[in-house]
Amino acid sequence: MTPTPNRTQTSPEAGASTPPGTPVDAAPAAPAAGRGTADAAPTPAEPSASGAAAATAGNSGHAAPGSADTAAYASAAPGASGAAAPASAAPGAARAAAPATGNSRDTASAAPAAPSGAEAAGPVGGDPTAAPGGTVPPVSSASGGADGLWGRLAVVEERVRRAVAGRRAGDPDPGDPYRGQYLAPEAVARLLDEPGGLDVPPHEPWEPPAGSVLGRLARRFGLSPLDLDLLLVALAPDIDARFERLYGYLNDDLTRRRPTVGLALELCGPAGAIAARFRLAPGAPLVAGGLVEVREPERPPLSRVVTVPDRVTAHLLGQDRPDARLAGVLDAVHPDPTADPADVRRAAAAAGTGIGLVHLRSRGGDAAGLAVAALRTAGPHPLALDAAALARRPADVPELVRLVALEARLTGAAVVLGPLQALPGEPAERARAVRAVCAALRGIPLITHGSIGWDPEWAADTPVTLAVPAPSPERQAARWRHALERAATQDADSPGRRLTADDVPDLAEAVAAHRLDARQVGRAADVAVRTAAAAGRPVGPDDLRAAVRAQNGAGLDRLARRVEPGVGWDDLVLPPATHRRLRELALRARHREQVLGQWGMRPGGGRGRGVIALFAGESGTGKTMSAEVVAADLGMDLYVVDLSTVVDKYVGETEKNLERIFTEASAVNAVLLFDEADAIFGKRSEVKDAHDRHANIESAYLLQRMESFDGIAVLTTNLRANLDEAFTRRLDVVADFPVPDAGQRLALWERCLGGRLPRAADLDLAFCADRFELAGGSIRACAVTAAYFAAESGAPLTMHTLVTAIAQEYRKLGRLVLEGEFGPYLQAAVGA
Repeated sequence: MTPTPNRTQTSPEAGASTPPGTPVDAAPAAPAAGRGTADAAPTPAEPSASGAAAATAGNSGHAAPGSADTAAYASAAPGASGAAAPASAAPGAARAAAPATGNSRDTASAAPAAPSGAEAAGPVGGDPTAAPGGTVPPVSSASGGADGLWGRLAVVEERVRRAVAGRRAGDPDPGDPYRGQYLAPEAVARLLDEPGGLDVPPHEPWEPPAGSVLGRLARRFGLSPLDLDLLLVALAPDIDARFERLYGYLNDDLTRRRPTVGLALELCGPAGAIAARFRLAPGAPLVAGGLVEVREPERPPLSRVVTVPDRVTAHLLGQDRPDARLAGVLDAVHPDPTADPADVRRAAAAAGTGIGLVHLRSRGGDAAGLAVAALRTAGPHPLALDAAALARRPADVPELVRLVALEARLTGAAVVLGPLQALPGEPAERARAVRAVCAALRGIPLITHGSIGWDPEWAADTPVTLAVPAPSPERQAARWRHALERAATQDADSPGRRLTADDVPDLAEAVAAHRLDARQVGRAADVAVRTAAAAGRPVGPDDLRAAVRAQNGAGLDRLARRVEPGVGWDDLVLPPATHRRLRELALRARHREQVLGQWGMRPGGGRGRGVIALFAGESGTGKTMSAEVVAADLGMDLYVVDLSTVVDKYVGETEKNLERIFTEASAVNAVLLFDEADAIFGKRSEVKDAHDRHANIESAYLLQRMESFDGIAVLTTNLRANLDEAFTRRLDVVADFPVPDAGQRLALWERCLGGRLPRAADLDLAFCADRFELAGGSIRACAVTAAYFAAESGAPLTMHTLVTAIAQEYRKLGRLVLEGEFGPYLQAAVGA
């Protein structure tokens, strides 16, 4: 049999093989012939100074942590030194008085051994946590009571020392190079005849110091003193690398450098080993809470390895940075500075009762900001869990929420989850995700938020549900002020970031029609400030409008055509009555939160806060352009619904497409335009066959959906009479677009031709406005055609060229070219 190369170490001078991990700082017995290592060690009650001097200079051995180490652990504190340790620091500390001569500590961090015959530089064994030079690394003051941790680790060290001494005392041949690879008959007899176990005292009840890291851990996880000792036994190799070799020696297998379940129980006292083994069962606080992990399930229970996750080790050492695996899952959420104090107190009280499960249903308010403000008022630090990040990683949800639960319990935090509507849309997947979160976080204050209600199927417990209403205009202006000031403080010296208190109301008024949550407000404010800074000017309304439009998602782009407004009120030529209707539509959109929400002028369940208008008139009278002007006034984009993406020949598909459009439109700040709306908003008819019945179902769906719509929609039609009367009742604004009169046509000719197109002296626009009864769209078409002709000729626009373009438009419209209309220009019109 070939020996394992790293299972033994041989003294080059004595030629003996020493089992790795065998301590040499205890008094050895007389060495056997040819061996330079001790076969036995005295018990801790029988220290021998002469035995320490008997070790020859240059001997290399794996030493158990000495009593001076025990004292160093017990006295470890920020800036402490292992050189001064009270004798009463831990059991067996009195043995620290005997200095070691020529004994090299085989540890990962000890100073090199002194030359032969020289005394070691420090107390017996040195400090296991010491860097070269013998100084204990300082423990962060953030550990909050790390002295209790080091003191209890000293007890664990003493138990390991006694266990190693006991194992050596009962081993007749500790220098056997094949030790652990076979069982001799004598060893089998000892296993059958002797009780076994380690020579450690029974476990004694103790309590961690009040306010220490161990005390907080015991309170948050429901740990007993035995649980804490088991945790520290598993933690020791992460604190001091020597314990890896020592545990390998006690496991009789140097490849197993972590404590097994059986070893951990024995080190905590043999009297409780049998009953205490269930403290490491899957449902026990240590394992269920994630403080320890029991690995190698294929082995017998007592042979499985016990480890401590790195995050737990870091927390015990004073580091509270969240687990790196939670990067991208934990979100940064600021408290709402404008939240109503009464709402904050109510949410905080709900989180502090019972199981602490609360659901904040947003009605346009900042539910996430209210949740964070409530938790900070109640005391726990909030951990914000991004529901959208969980939706992107559905397979990792159980592991991620387990890590979040561990983080929350370690730091005493509460959890905020939302928005729930960002979770997977399928009911089964959404229920699975929420159920996993609630199960893992049971017993931890959990506040969920979103615009959807709570489904009882999501969890065994039912939360306290609180509504979060939309903010008043004053609170919304205050929210913008805080967001702009926060963004401006990033670079106060930049000229684009100057902001005064008088600027905020005007900026807030510019985006009053937008429905934004706190996160969108913060992002928009940051973009607006940086945009203005790049231009070297203060933030203006246009900067804020552009930044707000940038917050719209791309979901509606797949269902409608996006139009970025490029016209304003001055570009419209309309009768005064129509102009007033358009202004009314804009003011309804701007003040709907105050009128419909704060004042409650549209009572009743299930009714939305949308604004719907109808533009009726002949083709070319300016309906689409008017919708664009209203969108520009509100600082929004215009989305024109493409009927080809809506109408489907299969029954029920049209309604599904419309539902997707309405849902996406409610989530973005935009004006939705249904051009030629009579195609889908037509009258219901008498049912004569299945086609009529399904057509009526479509109309009925639209009637219901308009009631609950929260956005801004404009319907345009050339045939108002074709719309169902029930639709008309649900309209907020109806604007009629008549054919323009002569004065309006003259203004349209002037605007359409513009000021950059060269004009000849004979151009008579008054004649065109008086003779040709054309709508605005047709006038624009004539102007564009005439401009092309002028460009081709390379000369200014003449009356002959313009009349030719008008004649072509007449033929396109199917109208006759009459002398009564064209007069002296008839010949040019006929030859066109």
